[in-house]
Amino acid sequence: MTRRVAVAATGPASADAGMSAAAAGGNAVDAAIAAIVAAMTTEPGIVSPLGGAFVTIWPAGADPEVVDGNVEMPGRGLPRERFGQGLREITTTYGGGLTLYAGHGSVATPGAFAALGVAHDRHGSAAWTDVLAPSVAAARGGYAIGGAAASYLALTGDSVFGWDPNTGPLVRRADGSALQAGDIATNPDLALTLEQIGAQGARSLYTGELAARIAADSDARGGLLTEADLAAYRAVVRAPVRLSIGDWDIATNPPPSVGGPMLAVMLRELAGADGRGGGEWDWVRVIDVQRRVLTYRARVHDLSTDLEEDGYALLEQVERHGLAALPTSSSTAHVSAADSDGTVCAITASSGYGSGATVPGTGMMLNNCLGEPELNRLGLHALTPGTRLASNMAPSVGRRDDGSALAVGSPGADRITTALMQVVGRNALLGMGIGDAIDAPRAHVRILDGDSVRVDHEDDEAIVAAAAELGLPTYSHGPLSMFFGGVGAAWVDGDGSLGAAGDPRRAAATRVSQA
Repeated sequence: MTRRVAVAATGPASADAGMSAAAAGGNAVDAAIAAIVAAMTTEPGIVSPLGGAFVTIWPAGADPEVVDGNVEMPGRGLPRERFGQGLREITTTYGGGLTLYAGHGSVATPGAFAALGVAHDRHGSAAWTDVLAPSVAAARGGYAIGGAAASYLALTGDSVFGWDPNTGPLVRRADGSALQAGDIATNPDLALTLEQIGAQGARSLYTGELAARIAADSDARGGLLTEADLAAYRAVVRAPVRLSIGDWDIATNPPPSVGGPMLAVMLRELAGADGRGGGEWDWVRVIDVQRRVLTYRARVHDLSTDLEEDGYALLEQVERHGLAALPTSSSTAHVSAADSDGTVCAITASSGYGSGATVPGTGMMLNNCLGEPELNRLGLHALTPGTRLASNMAPSVGRRDDGSALAVGSPGADRITTALMQVVGRNALLGMGIGDAIDAPRAHVRILDGDSVRVDHEDDEAIVAAAAELGLPTYSHGPLSMFFGGVGAAWVDGDGSLGAAGDPRRAAATRVSQA
């Protein structure tokens, strides 16, 4: 019987790439990798190959695992006086106003391709070159700019992406104006780079000629990323955090990631002692759980010097004592895939908000993960080289006793965990279909300066009423705002039927192969 695959991707090019990998003999892991590389190729500004990623896989008949390809602090071998340089402070209107740091000094050691390579080596069934081929073709032959990329570039095209002449051709029309949705763009340098990675393997991005180009550009333009940083980088295979909610056994990424533990705690508290959640959606409870967990995060995890130790301490405290144990006070992309064999794979990748810089001759934009203030509250260059940065990403997979399996995740910076809390919670505790759960209004407790919080939300009277009951101020982003992420889910039911659902908040696309 021919294996079938379902993909929830970031747009048509990403979804089609997943189907192409499946047609070449790929499984859910191959389809998800092909889809996320296509997103890195065709969504300039949103995500790029030189960022970080987590790959969460639950293979049919085996235990789940997470491949951690998050970014690291660079700077091996550099003198101390180099730190603090190469940064551009930029204020944008994104999300109601955001200050970030771009430039080469904002670039962390990328790990995405290292993770994708390990995931493919361990679980893929298609040839690596076939997995990358759709992205090579898109970069060389042309791709349509999606709505999410166009919207982001409209806000950041001048401020973040306007200073580097190597980036301009990737984000602007010939007349200098920002690319619009539907415009056809190409990136021939990236096509050549991806062909090289396809022929030489994922590690070729970390050693040899490609690594030398990346490090030389960083050195010439005030960055911290060195050839030693790239050569030393390794993706890490980790055992996931597991929890039961409703009928689902959920697995998500563990410490030192912040996103997975925060999602696990939120879902456990939402489910209650019986794991069933009381059978109704209680906005007061949803907002209160977010407020407590995210306030704790801001006070502890955002200032942590040992994210792994503090992450497991959080999980143990809440397991024993509930939320009473807690003291109170960027752009990403996600794809999900499932196959008819029962394997599911969720990948979330991030380049931060983008450094604005492109490595000459490679077509690859650099991340600004050191320049995301919410992930670097100890200071933008304060960590020891080689330290993994904090991450909000939380790609998750789940199984039920009837043989059903699910892959789900979202982009959206610190809104990732709250978006997934609401989607997975509605599905697992209320029995709401995944598509309806994705479409439903969302709220997010935003931690402001000091101990103050605000409930950011989409238009919904019940959210406003619940916030008022808790005495919290609110801020409406209107209906279906991109600010609240872009959840994508793919699943296989116990009878082998496949499904996928994308988020109307972003230009999502789904594909399900036919028997």
